Amino acid sequence: MGSSVKTANFVMESRMRDAARGNVDALYDLGVTYSTGTNGMAVNLIEAHKWFNLAAVSGLGAAQDARGEVAEDMTAREIAEAQRQARAWLGVSRGVARAA
Repeated sequence: MGSSVKTANFVMESRMRDAARGNVDALYDLGVTYSTGTNGMAVNLIEAHKWFNLAAVSGLGAAQDARGEVAEDMTAREIAEAQRQARAWLGVSRGVARAA
């Protein structure tokens, strides 16, 4: 495994941990990662919308704008799936927060 792959994995793991702790910047960064295909990740608009949605719900205005931009390239079914995944993440992350 090359050093750039290890670095990308570390960055993603770090952002996921921060997101699980409710860090709104990490939520937004994950949205950017999936909407642009950075940090070794493929573009995934459902994942991007999910993370932007979670950041927007946390009050980040830039995430609301980004979520809207991503949604323009998605079907209604894809948006519904992203929203379902965001609700599931909230349920899991709240459980983690209570356990911590």
